[in-house]
Amino acid sequence: MKAVVMRDDSLEVEQLKDPQPGPGEVLVRTLACGICGSDLHMFKHCEHALASFKRGNIPISFDPAQGVVFGHEYCAEILDYGPGTERKLKPGTRVCSIPLVIKPDSLESVGYSNSYPGGYGELMVLSEMMLVPVPGDLPSNIAALTEPMAIATHAVARAQLQGDEVPLVIGCGPIGLAMILALKARGIGPVIASDFSAGRRALAEKMGADVVVNPADTSPYQSWLDVAAPPGYDVHGAMAIMGLGPMPKPCVIFECVGVPGIIQQVLASAPPRSRLIVVGVCMQPDTIEPLIAISKEMNVHFVYAYSGEEFAQTLTDLADGRLEAEPIITSVVRPEGVARAFDTLAQPEDEAKIIISFD
Repeated sequence: MKAVVMRDDSLEVEQLKDPQPGPGEVLVRTLACGICGSDLHMFKHCEHALASFKRGNIPISFDPAQGVVFGHEYCAEILDYGPGTERKLKPGTRVCSIPLVIKPDSLESVGYSNSYPGGYGELMVLSEMMLVPVPGDLPSNIAALTEPMAIATHAVARAQLQGDEVPLVIGCGPIGLAMILALKARGIGPVIASDFSAGRRALAEKMGADVVVNPADTSPYQSWLDVAAPPGYDVHGAMAIMGLGPMPKPCVIFECVGVPGIIQQVLASAPPRSRLIVVGVCMQPDTIEPLIAISKEMNVHFVYAYSGEEFAQTLTDLADGRLEAEPIITSVVRPEGVARAFDTLAQPEDEAKIIISFD
């Protein structure tokens, strides 16, 4: 099969041996696969990320020297089944899947594994129990957004919103845009969004953000205060720190950037008693000052992945139009264009989600 392989700090199109489905597994043909920000971070910080996974006893491991085929945001078509499968879905059925394969003695992460190539390749082997059929005529490119949109769905649930909050989304890349869409779909708002890129700010408006700011010109935290705080509220005053007097609406900040320094920036700039939901995946060491967070009684939640129910519901929401995510896709490339797409996304201006198409 043809696949884009990360090997020796490069991305090259290679011909690989076709994968074979084992017990409980399904062979599928990739139709569309998104390039995830986590793939960009893994490509640049692979050794450190793998070491961090090991220190944290997180079951994601592979040998970069052997080559790895990224891709965990995909829509695919069933070709064949391995032994011991139920075969409830016919060959030709389009499916999405949680990118995990549960083995008797291990857990494999599709796209971050030497044994289970991801959606940057023409063929994949997936776990039958993880498959979710694509409803109706939902385009494969949109179905491939299920995985990143499910992260936003889970982040909203993790935030335990009561409905009176004013959310602030920091970073309007694909996950930030998904966060805006997920919040607005649940009637949460007004939503304030911040990004340096004019193109991504325009996409944030399309997703429904009520206030969109360029942090180079305007503090997103001041923009939040302009919307959520009562007249005369002094965010730096003793009354605010003590929680006395007229209070602003609850502040929930979704950090969707994932680079060192952002968490500390939020802790230093956010109003007291804000809730910080860390959605961006930072694969480098970072530093915070706990005293600031303690003094402000900040709550910090880290978000990872989603439940099976959230994944399936997200696919349904995309199919019935509750989540109109199509504007997130800004380009479609063939496998030969993936390396250039990585370069483009490293310094994005107008790009958000780039889809690899095999269809």
